[in-house]
Amino acid sequence: ESFYAARNGRTQLVRLTQRYGGNPLPSVQIVDMRAELASGNPREISLAMEDAIRRNLDAGKQTILLLNRRGFNTHISCRSCGYVVTCPSCSISMTYHRANGMLLCHYCGHMQPPVTVCPECGSDKVRYAGLGTQRVEQELEQLFPGVPVLRMDTDTTMSRFAYEDKFSRFAKGEFRIMVGTQMVAKGLDFANVTLVGVLSADLSLYVDHYRAAERTFNLLTQVVGRAGRGDKAGRAVIQTYTPENDVIQAAAAQDYQRFYDAEITLRRLRQDPPFVDQFTVTVTGPEETPVRRAIELLRQGIGNAAEKPPYDALGIQVIGPAPAPVVKVNGVYRYRLLVLGQNIAPIRELLAGFMRAFVQRPENRRLHIYTDCDKMD
Repeated sequence: ESFYAARNGRTQLVRLTQRYGGNPLPSVQIVDMRAELASGNPREISLAMEDAIRRNLDAGKQTILLLNRRGFNTHISCRSCGYVVTCPSCSISMTYHRANGMLLCHYCGHMQPPVTVCPECGSDKVRYAGLGTQRVEQELEQLFPGVPVLRMDTDTTMSRFAYEDKFSRFAKGEFRIMVGTQMVAKGLDFANVTLVGVLSADLSLYVDHYRAAERTFNLLTQVVGRAGRGDKAGRAVIQTYTPENDVIQAAAAQDYQRFYDAEITLRRLRQDPPFVDQFTVTVTGPEETPVRRAIELLRQGIGNAAEKPPYDALGIQVIGPAPAPVVKVNGVYRYRLLVLGQNIAPIRELLAGFMRAFVQRPENRRLHIYTDCDKMD
């Protein structure tokens, strides 16, 4: 959106055409994880990634691995009936954390002991699956015995000076490999890091948000740039199940123009920002039925108003309603609808009027409503 504004003269465009220090960009290898599975490798670390890390260790260099998901296993289910262990207060699956041997909800913090017998059918065929930073840490310790591994995620950086202490120790060479969430992707400058690996590059690519591709491209290009910042050339290995994806290909090539040209075309076709602003109207409450009823009435009211003067000339579109990607968080249900148009005073006044009327209705006394423009998440 910022680049579009600059290309159209709304802001000034300043280009950085060289990497700091004049070093070349890292070479990038894309690994197809479908081929890894077909070849019989059950691990989350591909053979190419293992080989690259081993060569880097032999050369006395350091490695950074990115996996933007913490915990050990992220999905616990029953193989007999298909039951999935979810948080009692949120519509999200529980994550197993090896550090304390507990299941944890990453939204509300609910914690409970691991499940060994299915609560639904009583079967003992409970499967722990999914990949988190703790599991990668364990796999690295098995592959490279005796090599010190630093894990950086919110579980290991809760104390006041944890970031400074751990990054300082990594800079001193106390750890040879660092694995972490997106906190390891940006702003780090370690001269001895010559290899960067990305595990599950697809994680952020297929979420329900129009900025998903942009965020994935940004994350990949940033973390690749952590390699080769010293006097040695850098290398990156990106693991993915969709190696042909244009976003991953453009990120591997560090080609922003290629990504922008493809993405701006999709944005124009889908009528996403910067061509149209998105107002997200969200209704929340402790019971699902009243929330759904209220958001449906809002949709009808806003839709009817948009078809009448003076709003009919503004090109307003109303989409939805639909549940939020995680419909229940900490016992609160969330439904939303999208209002597409320009972020101008008449549309803001229209939505503000509906919000005022909403809170004045007695049937909505336990509900809440809020509106975001071009919502970030």
